[in-house]
Amino acid sequence: MRRMTTRSTDRSGFSLIELVVVVLIMGILAAVAAPKIFDNMSSAKESSSKQSISVIRSAIELYRASEEVYPADPSVNLADYLKGSFPKCEVLSSGNNTVEVKTGTDALTVDGGSPCSWLYNSTTGEFRINDAAYIAW
Repeated sequence: MRRMTTRSTDRSGFSLIELVVVVLIMGILAAVAAPKIFDNMSSAKESSSKQSISVIRSAIELYRASEEVYPADPSVNLADYLKGSFPKCEVLSSGNNTVEVKTGTDALTVDGGSPCSWLYNSTTGEFRINDAAYIAW
């Protein structure tokens, strides 16, 4: 008596359709999650820059209280009042820590074409980001 053996139809692994469905679901999840992740990154940069402005403005006022005059250049004169190096501006694409120092009693005018990230008026002690979008800070 001869027995016929049949090939088993039980195969291990996934079919092509199952793999396509999984990749499609992962693509949909990535499309939904990506904007939220990138929005959080810009929000973190804004928070970091706001904190930097606050720290620098406090250091300027501490310098003024001890020296009775505003510093001539905050990136140089505030070394004793800041913990660590002078902060860079995170929200701007240049993202550097250069300061443009101006004198006079007029308000600072934003010059977006300038390579500096910070604007400072040594007469009034005004300190801000060199970008019109952040003028309210």
